[in-house]
Amino acid sequence: MPSSAHVSLRRVCLTIVFFLVSVSLAWAGSPKAVENPPGSVVAIGDVHGDFDDFVAILQKSGLIDAQHHWIGGKTTLVQVGDLLDRGPKPRDVMDLLMALEKEALQAGGQVVSLLGNHEMMNIMGDLRYVTPVNFASFADSKSEERQKAAYQAYVKWRSSHMALFAELAQPMELTEGEWMARHPAGYVEQRDAFTPNGVYGKWLREHSALADIGGVIFLHGGISPNVAKMKLDGINTRIRDEIKQFDSAKQFLQEADIILPFFNLEEIRGAVLAEISAEKKGKVSANVPRQNRLIQFLGYTDWLSVKVDGPLWFRGYDQWSDEEGAAQMGKILDALKATRIVVGHTVQKGGRIRPRFGDKVFLIDTGMLSTYYAGGRASALQIQDNTRFTADYMDEQVVLEPAQKEEVAQPVAAPR
Repeated sequence: MPSSAHVSLRRVCLTIVFFLVSVSLAWAGSPKAVENPPGSVVAIGDVHGDFDDFVAILQKSGLIDAQHHWIGGKTTLVQVGDLLDRGPKPRDVMDLLMALEKEALQAGGQVVSLLGNHEMMNIMGDLRYVTPVNFASFADSKSEERQKAAYQAYVKWRSSHMALFAELAQPMELTEGEWMARHPAGYVEQRDAFTPNGVYGKWLREHSALADIGGVIFLHGGISPNVAKMKLDGINTRIRDEIKQFDSAKQFLQEADIILPFFNLEEIRGAVLAEISAEKKGKVSANVPRQNRLIQFLGYTDWLSVKVDGPLWFRGYDQWSDEEGAAQMGKILDALKATRIVVGHTVQKGGRIRPRFGDKVFLIDTGMLSTYYAGGRASALQIQDNTRFTADYMDEQVVLEPAQKEEVAQPVAAPR
């Protein structure tokens, strides 16, 4: 009969085993890559708040039902970023993907939602492409009250920072009307939602910039020759670290009373430049460690997540000539130990998924938000066994034959 010590040891071992299994299952459900996906892969490009067409192409691809629930089984859905901005329903798009991540996991499938340049911009407060309708989608019955409170906080900040305010290269709004116009109802809520603890900010910070699924790399913009020297994990880690660095810098600036929590990137940058200038002129007390921190923050323009040749912004796969691309892609794929790359970011003419360079690259941004991109339409790239590639549109399905000439496809009847 086993001793009590042996029984206890066995229980400990079983507990450890169950714990490791649980962690393994949880890890598999995170938005990272799996080397051998159990089913087909469906990749969808930029959505830009076009909830209705996004739902339509998900249904056309057999991934969700009429109630927007996952029916894709073991399929892996990859969305390559730019869920938001421009279109009218960015929250609906993100809420849907958040729900599908959980439902797909329970069914043995997976949803891999990647960061695009617009996700990164909203995290940092670069709101150039956020429309009044986008802000309005975050508004509620108390938005006018929050808007007025934010304006009063701004007035108080301005009155206590006159030395800094005088150094602003482009003065912030001086009148209430100007401030309200640039900070409409829903603005404060939108900024809060993308903070590290905000409902969307927290979710987006859990996502990667790229994923390797069965030797196919998915990302938003592309991997330039300069970036190809980095390992895939290194690229993801670098961008996560840059987001953490931004969050830390913003927290520091708030605690130093240089900015207010709802400042956008333009306002943050202006306040930092003004603070540096005021310190140099002796208008405010000099503080070397703080000034070094401010100067360091301004270096964000060289971050991998922000640079034009970084993985969220690169457009070379669309712009390269056939000869240039053929020469570059072999080297890039060899360096990354991959077979193909699938990207969004650059809208393709005619609203068609575009294979390039001997099917080494698939450009899948077909301008889903057709009210903004003339001639655009929803699409999905279906991949079976990494050998069969099919472009799904709402009105047709096109088999992309291996090594076909660019933009030449053979239409086939769409399945019922």
